[in-house]
Amino acid sequence: MSADFDVAVVGYGPTGLVLSSLLGRAGHRVVVFERWPDLYGLPRLTHIDGETARIVQAAGDIEFALRDASPKQVYEWRGCDGELLLEVDWSGRSSGFEAHYSMYQPDIESAIDQRIRSYPNVEVNQGVGVVAVEQEPDQVTLVVRPWKRDRDEQWASGSEDRTVTARYVVGADGANSFVRNALGVERSDLHVEDRWLNIDTECLRPLGPEFEVTRQYCDPAHPNMFMPIGRSRQRFEVAVLPGDDPEKMESTEFAWSWFRERHGLGPDDIRILRQIIYTFSARTADRWRSGRVLLAGDAAHTMPPYMGQGACSGMRDGIALAWKLDLVLSGRAGHGLLDTYETERRPHVEVIQRCAVELGRVANLKDPEAAAARDAAFRRGDIPPMPPFPIVTTGVIATREDGTPQSLAGTLSPQGVIAVGDRVGRFDDVFGWGFVVVTTTDPRAVLDADHLAFLNSLGAVLATTEPGSAHSITDVDGTYTDYLAAHGIEAFLARPDFHLYGAGTMHELPGLVDGLRAALGTVGVPTRRSEGAAL
Repeated sequence: MSADFDVAVVGYGPTGLVLSSLLGRAGHRVVVFERWPDLYGLPRLTHIDGETARIVQAAGDIEFALRDASPKQVYEWRGCDGELLLEVDWSGRSSGFEAHYSMYQPDIESAIDQRIRSYPNVEVNQGVGVVAVEQEPDQVTLVVRPWKRDRDEQWASGSEDRTVTARYVVGADGANSFVRNALGVERSDLHVEDRWLNIDTECLRPLGPEFEVTRQYCDPAHPNMFMPIGRSRQRFEVAVLPGDDPEKMESTEFAWSWFRERHGLGPDDIRILRQIIYTFSARTADRWRSGRVLLAGDAAHTMPPYMGQGACSGMRDGIALAWKLDLVLSGRAGHGLLDTYETERRPHVEVIQRCAVELGRVANLKDPEAAAARDAAFRRGDIPPMPPFPIVTTGVIATREDGTPQSLAGTLSPQGVIAVGDRVGRFDDVFGWGFVVVTTTDPRAVLDADHLAFLNSLGAVLATTEPGSAHSITDVDGTYTDYLAAHGIEAFLARPDFHLYGAGTMHELPGLVDGLRAALGTVGVPTRRSEGAAL
């Protein structure tokens, strides 16, 4: 029996948006179900990094998405008396973008949503939720139902139910995921229950350079922070302490009192857009796949916001699932490839999650003596260093005989500005989304017909910095020349999620291609070729 759709995506936040867009871009039949009738329309996430910007570039109109964004250079942590304890350097570049951005979430969601609406193979249903999930050997059956937005906010009549089938289902439906609960999947808990008042504002005038940084005040009397939301808006947050009256803190009177006394701001400076108390958590689903159903984003993992990586992690889930589902659905990889989704993403998420938890403990010390001791330790430099940002360390990457990653495997590939003929732009905009091989000389000198046929079946792009080659690119800003030289390599093979499968000399390139083929468990040659192929 043929399923109605290839993939059903439950949830239309950042994770579901990225996944739906990239599967639509790959030509698959996708259906989306989102309980709420509209995009959220207000900023929850306010920060993305360069890698996440590149994901948005693949899924939507990046210029629209970042139209109000501003690069962020510094993240400050200040102590009891306002003294600077730690200055996190957020400068630099990554993946063809600034390393960090302050941005306005609705712009990103609209940029991806607009792209999705252009795909005739993607059906988006908003104001419709999933009320039942049943797995069968070759498909999943969903029962969906309209959500009535009256004052009671309740489900519509069961007579309005619709039944659909899909080869795979992805639950990207948030921390309270119906899909996860329907599967009976439990979560481990790091026992974070921080409560913070969030006040988002629109700037009615420039607030000055003080407010252009992200600043965390580790004040035991009342931990608080502020950060820009792109160029036009500002967020303020205040910890909700035991004994605080949450209802009072959510009143506009409290907000204006806080603004006036703490920051010298009033109604002529800012306009309140939203005022709400959030409870932060750090929970991880015990398993992210059950047969043909997978979990992603907050449905799979939540973390406190102290590293600004919650939504970034969800969007990484989205692109990781998109390229793997694409290969499985089109017969270019074995079903078991989907098992590598959790084995790759869980360790990556857990490093970020635990760092965020520890930073939260630093920020939320309520005891004045403990806070003073913390500040003294910072002044002495007597604090453990932050671990390096995680990379992919297992799964579809090149490994040594002992199973450890080969040099550069699992790290992020570069993206620079290139020219091919008359076209000039970022690499991904010129060539499209997919597998990439970049070399210093013509790769056909070392790859035989079988290697080239395999890469062609993946829709892979071949690009070389050698002038005059059939696959020659002009490295406009020197990104690829500098990267290859800095690492002492002549070639790299990158996955569609921008992580390197592996890198090495030209003579090692055939072995990398063979290793990728084995890792994918290729089961057949596809009948179509992915967008962006340039063989």
